[in-house]
Amino acid sequence: METETLALAQEIDFSMWALFARATLTVKLVMVMLIVASFWSWAIIINKVRYFRRVRSEGEIFDHAFWSGEPLDELFEKIGAAPEGPSERVFAAGMLEWRRSHRQDGELIPGAQSRIDRSMDVAIAKEAEALTKGLPFLATVGSTAPFVGLFGTVWGIMHAFIEIAAQQNTNLAVVAPGIAEALLATGLGLLAAIPAVVGYNKLSADSDRIVGNYEAFADEFATILSRQLDS
Repeated sequence: METETLALAQEIDFSMWALFARATLTVKLVMVMLIVASFWSWAIIINKVRYFRRVRSEGEIFDHAFWSGEPLDELFEKIGAAPEGPSERVFAAGMLEWRRSHRQDGELIPGAQSRIDRSMDVAIAKEAEALTKGLPFLATVGSTAPFVGLFGTVWGIMHAFIEIAAQQNTNLAVVAPGIAEALLATGLGLLAAIPAVVGYNKLSADSDRIVGNYEAFADEFATILSRQLDS
């Protein structure tokens, strides 16, 4: 009897596609949802890694130009009022408000320093929003995918037990396929969640460091402008 059961179990296809094909409609929907979430998470991670790399490169180029000793007005003329780089946009926001704060006679409008600070803060907030775009999705996948997979597993095991009861047979050839199909959902949940959690933590930390650099630059730039205001 055991020999026959093992022979039947060996004939069963336990490939990923076969497990998916044999699963119930509910478990299939769970698996498809997790696969889509996994691919979407990887797309966000890869896109963000490339974007952060480009942002750092642009920031290094701008920092070199800013601290090269070139007059700020000349640097602003080169960059223009609608620059492409994030660091340049923060700088441009401060310079635009600096120029708008001058009257036609050359005198400064009162409250220029606070307006310049607010302009750069708004620019930094916009850049921070662009940096963190997509990260909430990674956090959601990382926190919910295991439970979604677990739901698929519970549903699949419940269906497997119903099949066992209907056939009144508990041998390995009957039990193994249903349990394997159910556990596949948990595996896919973990497969989606682990990269999402790791990616979210890494990208969130990188985003905080980049925004911190923007804030540090804004403070230094505001200090330079403050000296000119005092003089």
